[in-house]
Amino acid sequence: MRSMYRELSRAWGRQHWWPAESPFEVIIGAFLTQNTAWTNVERALRNLRAAGKLNIPGIREVPLAELEQLIRASGHFRQKARRLKNFIAFLDTRYGGSVQRMFATPTVELRAELLALNGVGPETADSILLYAGNHAIFVVDAYTRRILQRHNAVSATQTYDEIRQLVERALRHEPTFPLLPVGPQAAQRPVAHTPSTMSTAERSPLAQTYNEMHGLFVRVGKHHCLKNVPKCEGCPLGPMLKS
Repeated sequence: MRSMYRELSRAWGRQHWWPAESPFEVIIGAFLTQNTAWTNVERALRNLRAAGKLNIPGIREVPLAELEQLIRASGHFRQKARRLKNFIAFLDTRYGGSVQRMFATPTVELRAELLALNGVGPETADSILLYAGNHAIFVVDAYTRRILQRHNAVSATQTYDEIRQLVERALRHEPTFPLLPVGPQAAQRPVAHTPSTMSTAERSPLAQTYNEMHGLFVRVGKHHCLKNVPKCEGCPLGPMLKS
């Protein structure tokens, strides 16, 4: 795991994930990205921003039917609109509508509260905790599982939390930031996201390390470790494969 982190860091550098302008925008994106591509999420976020609804009062006050249409591009829009409304109700009831107060809650406690909400699974909860709240917790997604299985680092039967804890233990003492890209792979690296307010925000060293590892795995999954036919040539992790 540590070798993967170092190889990807040297090859590709910072990924500037999560692209957002505020913690609340990260939270909205975490809900909208369920079962859809990020390009669709970006369209939905643009609609919300243009309508002046990409904020807590906006989601709270917008009629459900209007919210559904604003986020339609993200797919499953009726379900996601209800989940966003449900999250705001939770935020208002439990934390007086304050994201800052919510994120001041200890990680284990807040994670349990988020997981108790309808439609919030481990990946969504951990994305909110890490990327919006600066809690040091690793996000396991389909890319992470696929890459680690193909490198024989985890088995198909291991749970989300087993994989998460494996990564966290391995990277606990790694450097805070990936190295700048060097060597021949640097010129051919996939384009990272444009730096944003949230991607450049100050974080704890450990949260930043988990942030970068997840972003790098996402990039590998999108460009090399494809679901059906992997493209190992040119992948920084290619030489690490046993077969």
